[in-house]
Amino acid sequence: MQINKYNSIRIHLIFWVLYYFLEVYLDFLWSRYQFPKLEWYLRLRSSVILELGYLMIKIPLAYLLLYVANKVTRSVIFKYTLYILIFSGAILIHRFYCHDILYPYIHHIPETVDGIIPMNLLNMYGILSALMDLMFMTGLFFGIEIAREKMILNEQLSGLKAEKLDHELRMLKAQINPHFLFNSLNNIYGLALKKSDKTPEVILQLSKIMRYNIYEAAQAKIPIGKDVENMKDFIQIQKIRYHHLDVQFNENIDNPSQEISPLILIQFVENAFKHGASESIGNSFIKINLWLKEEILHFEIENSKEDRVREDSTQIGLKNISRQLELLYPKHQLMVENNSDLYKVKLTIDFTHEQ
Repeated sequence: MQINKYNSIRIHLIFWVLYYFLEVYLDFLWSRYQFPKLEWYLRLRSSVILELGYLMIKIPLAYLLLYVANKVTRSVIFKYTLYILIFSGAILIHRFYCHDILYPYIHHIPETVDGIIPMNLLNMYGILSALMDLMFMTGLFFGIEIAREKMILNEQLSGLKAEKLDHELRMLKAQINPHFLFNSLNNIYGLALKKSDKTPEVILQLSKIMRYNIYEAAQAKIPIGKDVENMKDFIQIQKIRYHHLDVQFNENIDNPSQEISPLILIQFVENAFKHGASESIGNSFIKINLWLKEEILHFEIENSKEDRVREDSTQIGLKNISRQLELLYPKHQLMVENNSDLYKVKLTIDFTHEQ
């Protein structure tokens, strides 16, 4: 439930109604000892009337203190001086109401201590009694107000977290190549028309890739085993599109739990398909070798290419990957070999020297 201005008013109204009935009940119980010979309905009527009068003192006091707490931004000494002055004024009004109105006109008796010792307006016992009464109300009021403000703060924080998560998800979804997604769906559609047995497997692979890009890739580091698995799913889907493409993938990983930044290696694979295999006329190939030993990663990928392949698009992609590697793994080694018919990349990352 959203906590807005109107809910704030409702919470305060509920508080004052409940507080009033609590005070009426407590005063009614106390009146049995103060006025033992008075009929219960007369004592209840007196409690209802006198607590209504007290409420007219306590409500302004509570909101004056709340205003000072929220609006006064001067020195702490000035703020606490205002607190003392407001409280002192409320105590004097409380005493005036009790001594000069409540006892003479409602109880029809003079105010006394234990029914024996007469009390004046500034009697210390009366002042302490008024102070305790007002402090009890103030403690309850500010306790409810602090709880309400904490609820508002928690709601705002939850809203910010939800907005942040939504923004991150949108950014991560944007990382999925739309051409790859559309081509994959078209391939799946073609398989479905042929009633191919491969259709469920391809759908599962595409689902895993999307889940990986949206959720797994949101993490700063992931196990390299997961990254390699995502790479294999990507390759399997691409094989459906490029029937005559020869793809070789060799891996040797001594520690699948070794953490790596996601979506780094697969960008080289995407480039191999996009700027190599997809633009080759004849038979084409992609060879991938990946091995991890004692926290040192070696990754090699080479693909056939035609002379007509545009170098600008390849270089732009390489610059983006190189920049990411510089930020994530300053000690990495990246070598690129670009010939007329072959494009080859060698990458070495020493995880023992990563930041």
